[in-house]
This record gives sequence, structure tokens and C-alpha cells, in this order.
Amino acid sequence: MSTRNSHYDVVIAGARCAGAATAMLLARQGARVLLLDRSRYGTDTLSTHALMRGGVLQLHRWGLLPNVIAAGTPALRSATFHLPGADMAVEIKPRHGVDALYAPRRTVLDAILVDAARSAGADVRFGTSVTGLRRDRTGRVTGITGRAGAARLEVGADLVVGADGRRSAVARHAGAGAAHVAPASSGVIYRYFRGVAADGYHWYFTPGSAAGVIPTNDGLACVFSATSAENLRRELDGGAGAGLRRVLTRAAPGLADRLEHHGAAGPPRAFPGLPGYLRDAAGPGWALVGDAGYFKDPITAHGITDALRDAEILARVVTSRGPGAVARYQAERDELSLRLFRVTGRIAAFDWTADEIGGHLLELNAAMAEEIAAMTHGHWGAARRPLDPRRLELASA
Repeated sequence: MSTRNSHYDVVIAGARCAGAATAMLLARQGARVLLLDRSRYGTDTLSTHALMRGGVLQLHRWGLLPNVIAAGTPALRSATFHLPGADMAVEIKPRHGVDALYAPRRTVLDAILVDAARSAGADVRFGTSVTGLRRDRTGRVTGITGRAGAARLEVGADLVVGADGRRSAVARHAGAGAAHVAPASSGVIYRYFRGVAADGYHWYFTPGSAAGVIPTNDGLACVFSATSAENLRRELDGGAGAGLRRVLTRAAPGLADRLEHHGAAGPPRAFPGLPGYLRDAAGPGWALVGDAGYFKDPITAHGITDALRDAEILARVVTSRGPGAVARYQAERDELSLRLFRVTGRIAAFDWTADEIGGHLLELNAAMAEEIAAMTHGHWGAARRPLDPRRLELASA
């Protein structure tokens, strides 16, 4: 059976944080948006779900931070770095309307963003996958083909956005290349525990391994351990639970001991490692946000913040007036990403010494400060410019 739908301004594949945020922002500007996802509403996904200041700033600016707080997400007012021979606590000072950090479960955050997209007028459909891209005679993307159960779907669009993760069908069918690829990746094991102190983020670094505590909803904390992807394969021999304990014992022995007295909530989950990349951000009739276009190793817990940031860049550029939108989106995303991408790659390689890791973390902090400066002092205003329905600049560039 084949189902044909009317034309949309934008079709977005993937209704996680990147896609749902993009849909919400474009729909708020008057675009007719179709948001698709192959999973079900409110499901979980592999994520350590920590938000940095930039991500919290985005949610605050969009009016969604109260929803995150109302869901029982704890306010985190410090970040403590446990380095060899020294601990350093950093207070989260009030700036730009943000006085705390948050780490909502993805079942919470993704649902809030989807609900906001739907409230803004986006057509949201779950259980629907993208199987291909439609093109005109010039090769420009003009829509998608997909499946919704047994039905075949064909939808026309001025712009198709891939927000469908690392294995993005939109990126694959668009032929998006990777201009930058990280030379190494970390492997991560995480598990939720009850009763672990919820005073803030805690990050542990020692040569060859790292760990963290990320307080989240329902009185739980996400506790992770990380090492090089090659080392993790050896540590997983005997199971993820034993691997978590072994890496934690090296990275944070005191934390490992304390966890013996706390109840685990659910099984451990492992991310075996995948090198980071920056793919082409856009082309004629298509664009990528979130992990579909830019995946950075999870060791620096900055992926969701990246996704929300790029959703706003794309939504602003798409509805701007003037030529060269493709180049502007690519250039702005890369300018804010490359420094973060490179220092994250150095940390994920796990070939640093105890003396070197402090310098890497200072570089990471400087890169995040640049990102915040762009969000607050650049052209990242909260004003909603009405969409000209006759033209989406990115699609026609």
C-alpha cells in the first residue's frame, strides 16, 4: 500500500533532541513541518544525558527549562574534577539566566521537545522510517520515501533534515562525506544507582581511564567508566557489570567502593566506541543536525548540548534572507565544533599523562566558553522571524 502526503516546508527524520528541537523552532516560525521517528514516543536511548551550560541556556531561552525542572530533574550547582593528586570544585555561577546545570533522562528531555514541537504545530509521527530521498532532475533533494508499518510513504519537502543519529539514512542517501574523523575513541560503560550524592557533576581522570557521576531524575545517578575502545573490549570479558567495576576501580577507587553500598537500578549498558566525525552539514535540499552530522566522543558529555545548539543554528539560517545559507550553516557549525572536537579526541585517546590531562580540560573549558559567547553575543536572538513560505534559503542555495 502506498500513502502520498501533501507537500511540507520541512521533513525531519529523527524525533530525538536534535530533530525535535529543530522541528519546534521551525514550526514556531510558521513552517509546515513533518517530524518522523522510527521508534515510539518516550522511549529511552543510549546516553549519559548531561547538559553543559550551553544546552541549559537553549532550553531556558526556548521556555522549556521549567518543564525539565517540573519533571523532578535535580539542579546541579557544581562540577568537581578529581585529578591525580588534586580535586577541584567549580561552582556554577548564575549567568545568562542559568544558575544550575541539569541532566534529564532522555525519556524526559526528548518527550518535552517532541511535545513542544507538536504544540508549535509540527505534524509528529512515530513508527515511521525514512528509506530514501526524492530528487529532481538537477539532483536537489525534494522529499523522502519511507515506511509507516505496511504503508509506503512519499512526502515532498523544500528541505529534508536528517536528525536520525550516527547511522543516518538521510546522510547515507544524501552522500554526506566526513571532512574530519577522530583518530581514536573511548569505550564507555554506565549504570544507574540509587542514593549516590546529588550535589553536582563529578568527573574523574587518571591515566588510561576516566569515570563520572551524573545525577538525574527519580533519585538516580548515572555512573560511568571509560577507557580506550581497545581496552574496553578486554574489560568486557566477563560482562559489562564486571567491566564497569574494574575500570571504576582504576579511575575512581573510592567511588567504586561506595557503590558497593548502593542499589543498582537496571542493567549496565556499554558503548564500545566509535570514532567521532564531522560530516558535510548540508547540500541542495538537505541538512544534518545532531549525531547525523556531527558525532563527538561521549567522554566530554557534550553531545546533547551540540545537538540543541545546531538545531538553533539551522533553524535561524534556514529562515534567514540572503544567499549562501548552506555555506553559512556549515561554517558556523564547524567554527563552534572544531576546537571542541579536537580536544575531545585528545582526551578520548587515553594516551595522556597525569600532567597533561589538566591542560586538555582547560582547553575544553575555553572551547565551551567560546560557544557560550557565540550563543549570547552573536546573532542568536530569541526573536521569532516569520517564515517566508515561498522560499527556504537552505533548500534553494
